[in-house]
Amino acid sequence: MLITCPYCGPRDVSEFAYQGDGNRTRPDPASTDPEAWNAYVYDRLNPAGLHNEIWQHAGGCRAHLAVVRDTLTHEISSVRFAREHGAPAHGRRKPGAKA
Repeated sequence: MLITCPYCGPRDVSEFAYQGDGNRTRPDPASTDPEAWNAYVYDRLNPAGLHNEIWQHAGGCRAHLAVVRDTLTHEISSVRFAREHGAPAHGRRKPGAKA
């Protein structure tokens, strides 16, 4: 499977690390609701068809990417930077966010 990195171009999937489902919303970090955290950590869908995913180009430019992949055929229909998808890289604020 090839993933086309916006920086590096088409690369083999072995250069990338799967970071998870691109549709999930993380609970508020200050939340102490065990049900919300349990659902976030353990509940997973197994869709057949198009799926939004987050990948990191770990063996290249290290960018986080939002990938739309068909889980039946592994065909990739789009790749863009995760920050454009609205999912900032872990530990980073969105541009313009106040500290």
